[in-house]
Amino acid sequence: MKTERELLFKRLNERFVRAFVTYSLLADGDHVLIGLSGGKDSLLLTELLAKRARINHPAFRVDAVHVRMENVSYETSTDYLQQFCDSLGVPLHIVTTSFSSDPSPITPHPSPFTPHPSPKEKPPCFLCSWYRRKELFNLAQELGCNKIALGHHRDDIIHTTLMNLTFQGRFGTMPALLRMRKMPLTIIRPLCLIDEADIRHYATLADYQKLQKLCPYEHETNRTEIAKLYAAMEKINPEARYSIWKALEAEGKLTEEY
Repeated sequence: MKTERELLFKRLNERFVRAFVTYSLLADGDHVLIGLSGGKDSLLLTELLAKRARINHPAFRVDAVHVRMENVSYETSTDYLQQFCDSLGVPLHIVTTSFSSDPSPITPHPSPFTPHPSPKEKPPCFLCSWYRRKELFNLAQELGCNKIALGHHRDDIIHTTLMNLTFQGRFGTMPALLRMRKMPLTIIRPLCLIDEADIRHYATLADYQKLQKLCPYEHETNRTEIAKLYAAMEKINPEARYSIWKALEAEGKLTEEY
């Protein structure tokens, strides 16, 4: 008889396969760079991609990168990440960077994630994310990767949709597939059909090691309030997530070009 962990992994893997088939996330010959933060989402993403790569259908290979930010106390054990990746046969690259919060403008860099803020509007969360993504882009091109995989799950994508509606007045989100026009890179989110609650439960069953230090800015964003709004919506309609997802699909927001 299969264990609870095995049964849950089977369900997660089925949704992972459905995602890459539905949104054409993986293809023969792909070289995927995984953004491995060390949180539960990126650990599961690495495990799913590594185990799928062994099947050779489609035939692709994976590398992982962990970006350390010198001036933000947000980290996991690199020894643990190395052991985790070694156990899956995934090459791990560790990159260290930093950012400055002074009002000097940011040098433009092709990025589909968010517009560059004016000098007066550069919160730490934006800067940290922006510089981490820059390192991902740089390493992907150095390694010859054609895809970057990020660990955003369905709840993340829906939360972003609500944030854009609430604060920016537009209907959009982080797509499952984002093709770059100006460089030979595609951003994929293979966990897009997986719910956070299932990832959290699997992380416990699989005994994933937790982050050593949490981000000191994690409670200073609007995302926490949006998560509360989302929870309230699901109390009104338990099918709310599926309605929002259907709307995103209908408007073509889950596969885009930038």
